[in-house]
Amino acid sequence: MASLDVALSVKGLTKKFDISAPFLNRIVERKPKRYLCAVDDISFEVPKGGCVSLVGESGCGKSTVARLVVGLYAPTGGAVEFGDHRDGNALSVQMIFQDPYSSLNPRWRVRDIVAEPIRELNLREGEAAINARVDELLRVVGLSPKDGTKFPHEFSGGQRQRISIARALGGEPTFLVCDEPTSALDVSVQAQILNLMRDLQDKLGLTYLFISHDLSVVRHMSDRIAVMYLGRIVEDAPTEALFDEPLHPYTRLLLDTIPNLEAPKRARDAAAGEVPSPIDPPSGCTFHPRCPLANARCKAERPAILSVGDGRRVACHAVEEGRG
Repeated sequence: MASLDVALSVKGLTKKFDISAPFLNRIVERKPKRYLCAVDDISFEVPKGGCVSLVGESGCGKSTVARLVVGLYAPTGGAVEFGDHRDGNALSVQMIFQDPYSSLNPRWRVRDIVAEPIRELNLREGEAAINARVDELLRVVGLSPKDGTKFPHEFSGGQRQRISIARALGGEPTFLVCDEPTSALDVSVQAQILNLMRDLQDKLGLTYLFISHDLSVVRHMSDRIAVMYLGRIVEDAPTEALFDEPLHPYTRLLLDTIPNLEAPKRARDAAAGEVPSPIDPPSGCTFHPRCPLANARCKAERPAILSVGDGRRVACHAVEEGRG
């Protein structure tokens, strides 16, 4: 069981998807079953009231982790454990999805969208109480109660994401899984949504698991950042420590992609090669084909994720041997 001070504890979490050809095709062609390992034996914790972010390129498995945490996928191995409230009630979990254009029912009015979790969970009795709660939630996210009569297509992308947040809050959660909630929005709107989420965290005591491909987005949201590559966590550190002194070569690559207004023409080390296929990942350290520090050991032996002090973990032979 997770500690009372830990909202979420993920232990050895693994998820494999069966991508085999149909049975008869495999019999005729004499091909074995094939599996894609989207999440490969990862472990981390999210403290109550904190924000931990999973960051990595598309296809690294971070969104699969989000769906495993909320129960949309069943894990192949490992465990997802939630801590309890101090009053003994089970932790309430909701999810904010990536695309506000597809995550809202276009045939429902906003009032019905926001009221759905309230009705399903029987959190208010009577229509008057439900409507009052919907009005309150719309105000909380910066919208007007009058917006409840409109349909999703009448709103901008940022406003739709505010509606998504209001719907998630309707379930009265203490834990929110945020799957790239700003990636479909303009940069200026991203800042508004991130500031709103930060304010809500402070006011409501929320805990976040934040999923993103952009380190610059999560910097001001996160207490810790875990960097994922091809299904594994390669570095896990407090936010400022990771930005001040990134250890893993892949983390350095991600940080190097962040635009710098003070040095827009700075020299950058281009990453060699492309992201390998998760269906047939490289041997040893899966980052070795793109890593400037790779040697024979990196190609043959998969690095374990090790504690390196100051609350940091890294999975890299080069760091372990002092080659970094």
